[in-house]
Amino acid sequence: MENKYVYSFSEGKKEMKSLLGGKGANLAEMTNIGLPVPSGFTITTAACIRYYDEGKVLWKELLNEIHGQLKELEKRVGKSFSDENNPLLVSVRSGAVFSMPGMMDTILNLGLNDISVKGLANSTGNERFAYDSYRRFIQMFADVAMGIPKVRFDSLLEDMKENKKITEDTDLSAEDLKILVKKYKEIYLNELNEEFPEDPMKQLELSIKAVFESWNNPRAKVYRKLHNIADNLGTAVNVQSMVFGNMGDTSGTGVAFTRNPATGENHLFGEYLINAQGEDVVAGIRTPEEISHLKDIMPNVYDEFVNITHILEKHYKDMQDIEFTIENGKLYILQTRNGKRTAQAGIKVAVDLVHEGLISKEEAIMRMEPNQLNQLLHPTFEEKTLKESVVVAKGLAASPGAASGKIYFHADDVVKAKERGERAILVRQETSPEDIEGMVAAEGILTARGGMTSHAAVVARGMGKCCVAGCSEIRVNEDMRTMRTKNLIFNEGEFLSLDGSTGTVYKGDIEKIQPTLSGSFGEFMKWVDEIRTMGVRTNADNPKDAAQALEFGAEGIGLCRTEHMFFEESRITSVRKMILATSLEERKSALAELLPVQRQDFYELYEVMGEKPVTVRLLDPPLHEFLPNKDEDIKELAEAMSVSFNDLKDRVEELAEFNPMLGHRGCRLAVTYPEIYRMQVRAIMEAAIDIKEKGYNDIYPEIMIPLIGHVNELKYVKNEIIEEINLVFEERNNIVKYMIGTMLEVPRAAITADEIASEAEFFSFGTNDLTQMGFGFSRDDAGKFLNEYIEKGIFEKDPFQAIDIDGVGKLMEIAIEYGRKANSKLKLGICGEHGGEPSSVEFCHKLGLNYVSCSPFRIPIARLAAAQAQINSPR
Repeated sequence: MENKYVYSFSEGKKEMKSLLGGKGANLAEMTNIGLPVPSGFTITTAACIRYYDEGKVLWKELLNEIHGQLKELEKRVGKSFSDENNPLLVSVRSGAVFSMPGMMDTILNLGLNDISVKGLANSTGNERFAYDSYRRFIQMFADVAMGIPKVRFDSLLEDMKENKKITEDTDLSAEDLKILVKKYKEIYLNELNEEFPEDPMKQLELSIKAVFESWNNPRAKVYRKLHNIADNLGTAVNVQSMVFGNMGDTSGTGVAFTRNPATGENHLFGEYLINAQGEDVVAGIRTPEEISHLKDIMPNVYDEFVNITHILEKHYKDMQDIEFTIENGKLYILQTRNGKRTAQAGIKVAVDLVHEGLISKEEAIMRMEPNQLNQLLHPTFEEKTLKESVVVAKGLAASPGAASGKIYFHADDVVKAKERGERAILVRQETSPEDIEGMVAAEGILTARGGMTSHAAVVARGMGKCCVAGCSEIRVNEDMRTMRTKNLIFNEGEFLSLDGSTGTVYKGDIEKIQPTLSGSFGEFMKWVDEIRTMGVRTNADNPKDAAQALEFGAEGIGLCRTEHMFFEESRITSVRKMILATSLEERKSALAELLPVQRQDFYELYEVMGEKPVTVRLLDPPLHEFLPNKDEDIKELAEAMSVSFNDLKDRVEELAEFNPMLGHRGCRLAVTYPEIYRMQVRAIMEAAIDIKEKGYNDIYPEIMIPLIGHVNELKYVKNEIIEEINLVFEERNNIVKYMIGTMLEVPRAAITADEIASEAEFFSFGTNDLTQMGFGFSRDDAGKFLNEYIEKGIFEKDPFQAIDIDGVGKLMEIAIEYGRKANSKLKLGICGEHGGEPSSVEFCHKLGLNYVSCSPFRIPIARLAAAQAQINSPR
């Protein structure tokens, strides 16, 4: 039907996800395969988009469709809105195309008013349940649809429990709940100057609008930005007949995963609450029971549920996250979706599903988001230090990892702490969706309440953030900014450490160690390497980083920045002597001091890398960066060099530059002082010959000249270094193969790449500087305004994080096309930080680069992104 905006569950299917949202598509699919799903209908994402286009009003044709579907729903369930005998109540839930747990809004028990609450009491024979449902509805509707803060109602509830000396909501009587309903309505009237709406159609229309509006609430925007979800997709709205988990001891509600979302182990993992509604579990208001205990009190329901989990996992061929309700002993499935999981769990589940014959290796590879691997590549606590640490409390191991930081009790304070450069832990009674920015900024999250499927746990696992939840041994006072245990008090700003794999909370800042990668990860990455065709190298300047990169699967070094070697304490004096020399003889004397240490640097790198390729970039930064700029430091250097303070200060000022990134650096240094690059290539070649004589026959240094903008620069510098290399070969009576290329980072070089390729054997794109010069942005200063560009939609992404394909990418395309025309054997790589960013890796694959190079901890990410790019390539 043209312009159809509302579909009953029986009309949809899982392939309609972009229209019905993930939740709506899955409710339709489960309905159609015969699972016990309460009836309902879905208002499409297209309706949400049009709602915004129409000026945030529900237009007549849409309302007519909704009314028509309501009539059909009433027929199917045999209940009517506002009926005084057997009323129809519905839930109104969001349902985005991509799962955004807790980010948008839900309203339960819609349709209750002063008439239908009596009908609900009559039809169920349970007055307490009816008024419990009514007070919940008023609070949710007032909060979600009308903007009255939830805390206004919570405080009344807590006061009543305190006055009656009870701790659980379930201990309140029907009369207590009637009093709360009356008081809740008074709050509504006082806040909005209007009565609570009795008309269920008005309730429904306002609730639909509220769910549409929640698509653009602040926490949803933050979540979308964090997970790269487009802002123009809109959310669907699911209107579903209510089933009740709060009807007594034969009713309940729960959330379960078909496999453990933290470890990936193949056993049912979840929680439930007896006599509760769904928000009680996910909000962490009550601490739930493990799903396995359900077998003891409702064995038939448990067995039916286990059978349904198997059906759903086989149907969707993935781990499922399932919400369910039990009403008077009858099981209903309210939702299924592919479960959020840690990277560790994601890899184990993907590998196990391949072994179980449900998916292929390629499907397994496509299921992992490359950046998720970050979760596997970070430190854990050092065991010896851990044993000596003071255990503060024990909670639920909600999301694995190790985190240390100063504790803060409000999300805003965590954000501010991170901006100050501090590591912070967010400590809360329980988190809510409003805490999302603080959760993003935190090293880890600790909550006093809530279970393994609470908001804190689910969101933390999705982020790969360490989390300990439901830590009932702590008492959190968010107003006083303190946390108490049995015998300790912690104030804001004190250090805590969290072990999200065990649920343990420790006092202080605990030492951490680097991870090892094995088991399912090793098998998964083996499949990745079988499929990808593009090489992955590392940016490394020392043996330690090089060894770490090899452990993560690097196939060589794509960028060794020699200036990083110059800053070491043992050689900085010689470097400064070289820079401050006033004659060629003085400079050569200082370079002679540097030669043996540079040679040893390269020898140690070759020793670690074996016969894998090593690309060495010759000195790049301007010389003044190696010099002190404070008077006291200049004075200290003058004394060390036996020169006058004034003469040295004059020389330092003479070398200072107005715009050093565009100044006397890179190959321009070699044009002015060719002896610097001569010393470096001598060190490279002498080290290569030394290591070759130890038995490494295929040492093949790649010498990279930075910042070439004109072919004549390359010709001049190349002649100088070849002359020096030949001298080394003659002196040592030995030779090694080598390549000379350039780091392509100047826009002019890109558009004259045919000329430059006639003199170069390889190009390596330095996309950091190519972006900087392409945009005319200073990387050091762009942080002051780039966030505004992203927030205001001028840029979709920060061009220093992901390649600007339309601009900088076009320069790369031109360079590759021209370069390969002039030199068909031209080797191509990338060594800017973009080399480890997944969308940039995919772009490099499309361009036909031979390899990408990135920092050691991004190697597995680049490997996976390269494999996915190959799978996505046209066959």
